[in-house]
Amino acid sequence: MILRWFAGSVAMVALVSGCGFDNGSPSSSDSTGRPGKAQEEKPPRDKKLDQALPGEVQTQWWKWAAGTPRGRNPVEDKTGVHCAAGQSEFIWNLAGTFGGSVKRRCTMPSQTLVVPVVNLLGSESDCSAFMAAASGRWTLDGVTQPVQRWKGSPITVEGVEGNPVTDTSGPTSGYACGLWGFLAQRRLAPGKHTISIRGSSGDFHTSVDYDLTVTTAKAPNSP
Repeated sequence: MILRWFAGSVAMVALVSGCGFDNGSPSSSDSTGRPGKAQEEKPPRDKKLDQALPGEVQTQWWKWAAGTPRGRNPVEDKTGVHCAAGQSEFIWNLAGTFGGSVKRRCTMPSQTLVVPVVNLLGSESDCSAFMAAASGRWTLDGVTQPVQRWKGSPITVEGVEGNPVTDTSGPTSGYACGLWGFLAQRRLAPGKHTISIRGSSGDFHTSVDYDLTVTTAKAPNSP
């Protein structure tokens, strides 16, 4: 899920991801009440995401989600044809939706998986309200997986022109929060898998089912 509240207008970006960490001190706010520009964090480079800071993981995910324009953005993708767009060498990101249900078919390499159950990029108060109502779960091959609950972390991400996530090119600053899941590479053996994601906060609901085929080699990025 992606919810975005920026520049005095309401445009929510709510996508799918799950219990535990609070981190990050608040950034300063300008006269409009928007978060000030946070120091950009480098994405985690290894596969131990359970040891990474919430701000690091969320920064890399939002950067990925905002890194592809409309027409081939994985978040708006209805079938999974664009699931490989912008993926990195170390981490494979799954996408939620802008609300509603989708079923996606995707081929991916055997690498660490990041799963947004339900998440938000907005102001500090937005995150507080969002997380108070956030709930969700995700399963791998029918087995419920652990969920991390991450409250607001100040982040800054760069979006490409025409992306439907931040809806703007260049840097966007705000607080990232949500429910997140991870799957280490060693737990995602080559072969066929199913992943189901269900998330909600208030009136927002998202549902994604993935049919994954995991290979031993890295899949090429979408053009």
